[in-house]
Amino acid sequence: MSEATTRTVEPRLEQVVDWSAALWAGLVAGTVFLVLNLLVTPKALGGTASVILAYLASPVLGKGVLAPPIEPSGGTIAIGLLTHFVLSILFACLIAFLLHRWGLLIGVLGGAALGVAIYLVNVYTMTLFFPWFFNMKSTVFLLTHVAFGAVAGGVYEALEVEEFVLADDDDDEPAATPEEATP
Repeated sequence: MSEATTRTVEPRLEQVVDWSAALWAGLVAGTVFLVLNLLVTPKALGGTASVILAYLASPVLGKGVLAPPIEPSGGTIAIGLLTHFVLSILFACLIAFLLHRWGLLIGVLGGAALGVAIYLVNVYTMTLFFPWFFNMKSTVFLLTHVAFGAVAGGVYEALEVEEFVLADDDDDEPAATPEEATP
């Protein structure tokens, strides 16, 4: 083989997800989502903040926590907050996994788009398991999901420590040069 046909293959690097940044993004975005829903949703749709807290607990505790008058106990509030923040962290990890390669602008815009997707899943799919969630279908709830996604994507990108590893290219053989292909 002559020196002219020898090619060096540069190693390909792959960016990995910063799971610590995803965790913090979930906590921050979850807090923003919660505060928005506690303050804005009751004003826009009627009701009280306690209804939101009861809804957060209802997937774990059942529809009974939504029976009037809705005055959640300390245990109901704790279960609601725990459920909410676990889901917030999981959704932020999903957003980080899907968007971690593209920077702050795509993190915010892509996160907002994924917030819409999360809203659609919450309102149209989760109602198969929790039919009472359909009551949350509203523009306000959609906008708080958009805010959640945008904040999660933005906070993740702001906190992310970029780390790269060698990509696994075992199955990617370099193409033969014309000189190598001829016998």
